[in-house]
Amino acid sequence: METERLIMRPLTGSDFDDYAAMLTDPVVAEGLVESSGTTPSDAWRSLATFIGHREIRGYSHWALVEKSTGSFVGRAGPWQPHGFPGLGVGWCLTRAHWGKGYATEAAAAALAYCFAELGAEEVISLIRPGNTRSISVAERIGHRHLRDVDYRGKRVHLYGSSRSPR
Repeated sequence: METERLIMRPLTGSDFDDYAAMLTDPVVAEGLVESSGTTPSDAWRSLATFIGHREIRGYSHWALVEKSTGSFVGRAGPWQPHGFPGLGVGWCLTRAHWGKGYATEAAAAALAYCFAELGAEEVISLIRPGNTRSISVAERIGHRHLRDVDYRGKRVHLYGSSRSPR
């Protein structure tokens, strides 16, 4: 998939160095609901989880690559691991690419994909309290705060939006 400024392609093992640099940044990891550590080994398990999710479900987060430079920007896409409260979209960007609108661009494309390609009626995003950047992204793609839920031992915000009536 492509957006105006991004190539959205499957994550692969060759993304590991860039992916690990992103997830081992403690400021980046602090905002993630799914974060379970900030070591290269944790990043390896995370990357393998997203690649495995694609094998099991047929969809997953994509690697985000900046068209103009070929730089790894982060990951975003649909997501519904075991125990997740619904079909979700998520995003995580390298700190060097924060503030450029890439998260909103990728999340909007992922949301459209969920409705058009996966036939979703509702799509959600789980966001850690205090993660104002992600809350802003969620609101810009049309999500609204629906409720707070417990997920993997953490209390998180559940944002979501429904398919537009036809």
